[in-house]
Amino acid sequence: MTNLVELDAVEILVIIDNELDPISPCPNPLIEQSGGIKDICTRAHRTPPDGGEPVLELRMDNICCSAHGLSLMITGVKDGRRRTILFDTGPEEDMWERNAKRLGPDIGQIEVIVLSHWHRDHSGGMLKVLRRITEERERTGTSLPPVSVDLHPDRPAYRGSLVPGMPIISLQADPSFEEIEACDGVVNKSIQAHTVLDDMFLISGEIPRVTGYEKGFPFGVRYIEEKREWVKDADMADERFLMCRLKGKGIVMFTGCGHAGVVNSAKHAVNLGDGVPLYAVAGGFHLADAQPDIIEQTVSDLKASGTKVVLPGHCTGWRAKFELQKQMPGCFAPCFVGSKFVL
Repeated sequence: MTNLVELDAVEILVIIDNELDPISPCPNPLIEQSGGIKDICTRAHRTPPDGGEPVLELRMDNICCSAHGLSLMITGVKDGRRRTILFDTGPEEDMWERNAKRLGPDIGQIEVIVLSHWHRDHSGGMLKVLRRITEERERTGTSLPPVSVDLHPDRPAYRGSLVPGMPIISLQADPSFEEIEACDGVVNKSIQAHTVLDDMFLISGEIPRVTGYEKGFPFGVRYIEEKREWVKDADMADERFLMCRLKGKGIVMFTGCGHAGVVNSAKHAVNLGDGVPLYAVAGGFHLADAQPDIIEQTVSDLKASGTKVVLPGHCTGWRAKFELQKQMPGCFAPCFVGSKFVL
């Protein structure tokens, strides 16, 4: 889509992710990263009781907590103008609120929330996020339109897993359209690719499945209320990704879980970007429980794509991260909670 604006910079704040590591340095020289121990220490000072010189204080309650899910606060910068979007909202309300308070971003600037797909570990914080944005805007006097919540229209009553030898495991229900609207979110349902925030960001719509090895979520099931039964849902057709275009570098793509396949998503991102090369991929790749040959093929195809920045998080898994670091040295940087990346 040729109308996608070229951004001067993209800022990514990881509010929710499965892993925490505020100590290890970023191994990718192309990324400006902050949010580690040194940065956390600057948020608090303490004067010793004997009246000595004030010192920095590393407070444990200033460190984010990891959780099974994903939430990325993404800001596009163009000619000094900043527009902010939230990609997913993590698994539950209290965790999102706690980490947001510890990180201290201006959440009142969030204009759009994009839900990658209907799974509770991505939608669970939604209602609290909307309430907190409203509260922050009222506190600071920020005047912006109500938050647009971009959703796939096919919301399952429940989703779950059918693992051989076990009963069906159901997730909690995702927030309903009505609940989102009751929290002042403006629901926007779409299955097509479309841009938001003055063409700074593009939401993919449904993702074509073109590789032979990315098979979706094999154990996935969904509950059909009308039939009162669970049915297979391996394709996860409602999954979408978010992307933007970085000036002089290429496409930056954000995936929620990668149920559609991170390589399928990458190929579609390049197509939507009219052939502009893929520069960075961030988010969940859903390789934690993948067979070794699938991990190997995925990493091989990502390497062949020429992407320069790989920020795997959430459900990617340690084996895939190890393989990415081994096969793509200098490209890999883990997407730890509490980190801020500038591309």
